[in-house]
Amino acid sequence: MIGTLDVLVIDCPDPRALARFYSELIGAEIVAFDEDWAELLPVGGGRPIIAFQGVDNYRPPQWPTQDVPQQMHLDVKVDDFDEAEAAVLALGATKAGSETPTFRVYLDPAGHPFCLIKPED
Repeated sequence: MIGTLDVLVIDCPDPRALARFYSELIGAEIVAFDEDWAELLPVGGGRPIIAFQGVDNYRPPQWPTQDVPQQMHLDVKVDDFDEAEAAVLALGATKAGSETPTFRVYLDPAGHPFCLIKPED
């Protein structure tokens, strides 16, 4: 091992807004922010933290095509798809139109794909 994962950095047009979105989605605490940067601390502390970096002329990923590559995504484990879907849509996510019995794909407010995942029953 060379090192350990410390920070996941996500480019976006508005770091504070995207940090608020993910704070609600995964229950993390916003621990730092300014105009160009925001950080979330996971529940229970520790690493990795998730950071959001402001980018001028930001272009969101075009999922599922690779015209603008996906760049990153998060898998969020849930107990109930329908309940979780209602919650993420209320936060500002949109459906990406792709789902299976074990995952559903959404786009965050800046256009990054993320998945709600659930083991098969």
